[in-house]
Amino acid sequence: MSKSFGNTKGSAQKKEQGYVMKDGENTLRMVGNILPRYVYWLKGLNNKDIPVESLSFDREEEKFTNVVNDHVQEYFPDKKCSWSYSIMCIDPTDGKVKVFNLKKKLYEQIMVAAEDLGDPTDYTTGWDIVFKKAKNGPLPFNVEYTLNVLRCKKRALTPEEIALVEAAPTIDTIYPRPTPVETKAICEKIKNGVPDEETEGSEGTEGVNELDNAK
Repeated sequence: MSKSFGNTKGSAQKKEQGYVMKDGENTLRMVGNILPRYVYWLKGLNNKDIPVESLSFDREEEKFTNVVNDHVQEYFPDKKCSWSYSIMCIDPTDGKVKVFNLKKKLYEQIMVAAEDLGDPTDYTTGWDIVFKKAKNGPLPFNVEYTLNVLRCKKRALTPEEIALVEAAPTIDTIYPRPTPVETKAICEKIKNGVPDEETEGSEGTEGVNELDNAK
């Protein structure tokens, strides 16, 4: 279950178009509810990263309840799940509504800014997210995200933008919570080397190796 911005604690389907962060300055408008998840990234054929949601993490409670068995540890005992919160956003470069896979450190900065600026997802009083993506080391996961609070200005959405948001799928429908039976089937396919296109649950993998921002 996705949650309104102010109700998240901060502690993905057939592939939907996702927002791709570029090096340097990025600008977008977050809309709708935030979907709290933790995800295992498993290696399929051709070394492709395949996401499998941890069912031990309760989306509503935003904590690991361990009530539901996702079966991943049975097949891949060395794997650990990582923070994977998502929300829909408006990409001003093309005006489309896309999935925005948040980075934890960036999200924490947004939450702090929201204490003064208010809910960034509000149609009328919300504000655009302006942040910088920059390498801070030689390894793939050496990436830093910095929110430019002074450039995060309040802006009411236009009627055209609101219409696009209302017509777009919600984050819940894009990333439905799988059942234990479904996750077990995915694990078996990956373990048995079934072609990646035949495994369920694939989604955008932009930034999945940037582990410093996923934990």
